[in-house]
Amino acid sequence: MQHPKRTLAKALTWQTSGLLMMAILGYLTTGSIRAAGGLALASFACGTVTYFIHERIWDRIRWGQIIQQDQGS
Repeated sequence: MQHPKRTLAKALTWQTSGLLMMAILGYLTTGSIRAAGGLALASFACGTVTYFIHERIWDRIRWGQIIQQDQGS
């Protein structure tokens, strides 16, 4: 299980790369910096929240996890 602060840091770093990509794609499709910026910021906000929730849910699911047992010294 990971700490919620780690989940948030992962969400923010991932979404920051998405922000840049969305701004570029938004500008290429609309030709407007303002429209591209608005689209990128909306995507950033929605994506950060959904990523955080997604990660917290998956952190509670044990399926597919490999648990290492303590073998002692």
